[in-house]
Amino acid sequence: MTSTDGFVRRSVLRSGGTVAMTALTGCIGELGDTKTTQKDTRSGQSDTYRNPVYNHVFADPTVTSTDGSYFAYGTYQDWGRPGQRPLIPILRSQNLVDWQFVGEAFQQKPKWRDQGGLWAPDIARVQGRYVLYYSYASFQAGNPGIGVATAATPTGPFDDHGPLFRSNEIGVSHSIDPCLLVHHGTPYLFWGSHAGIYGIRLSSDGLRTTGEKFQIVGEGVEAAYLIKRGDYIYFFGSRGSCCEGAKSTYHVVVGRSRKLRGPYQNKNGENLLSATGTTILHGSNQFAGPGHCAVLRGPNGDYWILYHAYVRSNPWVGPMPRRVLMLDRLVWNDRWPVVPNKKPSVKHATPPTNR
Repeated sequence: MTSTDGFVRRSVLRSGGTVAMTALTGCIGELGDTKTTQKDTRSGQSDTYRNPVYNHVFADPTVTSTDGSYFAYGTYQDWGRPGQRPLIPILRSQNLVDWQFVGEAFQQKPKWRDQGGLWAPDIARVQGRYVLYYSYASFQAGNPGIGVATAATPTGPFDDHGPLFRSNEIGVSHSIDPCLLVHHGTPYLFWGSHAGIYGIRLSSDGLRTTGEKFQIVGEGVEAAYLIKRGDYIYFFGSRGSCCEGAKSTYHVVVGRSRKLRGPYQNKNGENLLSATGTTILHGSNQFAGPGHCAVLRGPNGDYWILYHAYVRSNPWVGPMPRRVLMLDRLVWNDRWPVVPNKKPSVKHATPPTNR
């Protein structure tokens, strides 16, 4: 989440029937490649990378993949130059660690609000086209909502279809942070920020709601991300403060359920409607406030978590929080996701290819 219109915010395991998604699915200077891979002969690794994997502002990431490329989408935020505030920036990578800026989702702001920023998008391929869900919000104006847009390609430009819903009409305060999950061929949208996480059924094209909302997680969490793996649906969320630079307390928590509507439980078996999720990622000496994650499959099918964090030694771009793009391996112990050491890596083996 964010605290002003100027710095804002964020699937990629998706499956099912008529709705399909293929994925798994700053530093001030010139935009473009941020090279982070390197040879490391001392460690015996063929390749390693260093975090951050994109050393520019890129908050609240989500990602999709197609034809061997990954596309990441981030929040509308000041990139350190007057007038340079991309309307949902888009990055491209072929290996998850070397990212290049390739454009923005919109050529102009959608017109269904008078003021606000485009925060925390999510992307899916639905019925042969790319559907982008985005938060449109202003703390000053209130009544934020979630909009929806479509494009033929992952780089757009996207045609806006207006609001899916706004906070007042859906009855959920601060309705931001969308996440799409396809369950048994039916798309569901999940969303919410600190006032509970909710879900709702969508039409087959993903462009309108068709059911009643239901709650899966209690207060104090935001940035929902859900995936299906084996017998469980896993919920990833972020707790704490997102936007205080090196003082940020953001961290990632998880829960799981055998049913879409819950109950979602933490590792101790407690219901997330009243209990907190199990922490799998928190800050370190080098990095603060890791959170607002997406979970994806690497080139050889293993799991990775893409998220933002602060470099403690360089946490601001002027008055704006400098949240940069991070990548870490996600492993599974006893059918629970784990980030090794529960903290961001400084250096890590590059995701292996499928060759």
